[in-house]
Amino acid sequence: MRSAYGVETVRAAERALMARLPEGALMQRAAAGLAAACAGLLGRVYGSRVVLLVGSGDNGGDALYAGARLARRGAGVTAVLLVPERAHAGGLAALRAAGGSAAGTAGAEELIERADLVVDGIVGIGGKGGLRPDAEALAGVVERSRAAVVAVDLPSGVDADTGEVRGAALRADLTVTFGTHKPGLLIDPGREYAGVVRLVGIGLELPAEPELQALQHADVARLLPAPAAESDKYRRGVVGIAAGSARYPGAAVLAVSGALRGGAGAVRYVGPAGDAVIARFPETLVSDRGPAKAGRVQAWVVGPGAGDDAATVAEVLAADVPVLLDADGLRLAERDTVRGRTAPTLMTPHAGEAAALLGVRREEVEEARLVAVRELAAAYRATVLLKGSTTLVADAWGGPVRVNPTGTPWLATAGSGDVLSGLGGSLLAAGLPALDAGSTAAYLHGLAGRFASDGAPVGAHDVADRIPQAWRDVRH
Repeated sequence: MRSAYGVETVRAAERALMARLPEGALMQRAAAGLAAACAGLLGRVYGSRVVLLVGSGDNGGDALYAGARLARRGAGVTAVLLVPERAHAGGLAALRAAGGSAAGTAGAEELIERADLVVDGIVGIGGKGGLRPDAEALAGVVERSRAAVVAVDLPSGVDADTGEVRGAALRADLTVTFGTHKPGLLIDPGREYAGVVRLVGIGLELPAEPELQALQHADVARLLPAPAAESDKYRRGVVGIAAGSARYPGAAVLAVSGALRGGAGAVRYVGPAGDAVIARFPETLVSDRGPAKAGRVQAWVVGPGAGDDAATVAEVLAADVPVLLDADGLRLAERDTVRGRTAPTLMTPHAGEAAALLGVRREEVEEARLVAVRELAAAYRATVLLKGSTTLVADAWGGPVRVNPTGTPWLATAGSGDVLSGLGGSLLAAGLPALDAGSTAAYLHGLAGRFASDGAPVGAHDVADRIPQAWRDVRH
């Protein structure tokens, strides 16, 4: 499990550690890791040209000490001091003693244009808002240059706690972060600015519960349901799919396709697209009697392609089993009905749907995804899977938010969400709690999308077909 902690938690851990270490030891640990990462990116350090963009904070000191290490290995290192009078004195002295030099912002453009590597030490994890005008101008020069860019702890201009970018920010090829990941490195738009993220351990002692968690293969493998020798289709769980309409029969087919590959023993389908479902998946148990009379299920999926069928949505929500609510179902569900359910509810909106439920603009959700998913989970007392470039899963009662590390932009295709809904519903029926079902489904779906796409356009049915491959990859 990859964990991320907020700024206040990190600051407290740093203070506790510094109280036990000799003065400056923690910064030297960080600088050593930063210098090693820079050297690895350069390949050949001797004779390379390195520019340090140095602000007034501790990460400016990290950059200066790392620059001194590179200078001792033969690199030509120049520090551009954005606030010369507030530059870290010890780091600046170390750089000069190692043969490096320092300058103000005048002439920085030429230095950057000639550089092999630029180290972003402008603003640390405590920064809020976009870059100031002088730093913004330098960021523009860096972006136009051919230099590789390494960010110190966090790209300048990215909010460490949320990933928000409220103005200009500096894009990195590599971010070297210290002690722990920060939420802003794992959530878009901040994640996009961070490039590859490398964690350097510096000895921080952190609380057991982080702000954010990202599942890895081993975590998902532990969560995946596996049939026992005495299992039958009913013991493995039965998932009900109430989806599709005369206008959107494909939504039903795609939701069933995801459900059949999600670990449940059987899939019941209820709705007007029964003929289309049977034609594609004859193993599906089809009923035209409505959800309440369809037969025993351990979980329901309702909403994909449902149109304006509010009665079916209400009937499913009245069932005392876990429910995955998606697409049209999100719009048709009464908030108080969802809040009053005693069985788990998993909602799976994209940013536009989440914005409508929260009464805000879509852009507000996309710019502050972590805030939005938490607010929606609290408002509906439901587990919420917020789909998008960064998929987040938040539990109704707080705790760490899960961030999904898999996926591909090619998953932004019609019907992809229907496959995810069926997959998530099947995992609910197999017995996974809503938070685990949502985050596991997102992980497998994203991995299947990568396998199906392999860098090319992909259809939703291709993604469904690759779920077994993703499952095997995780398990083995």
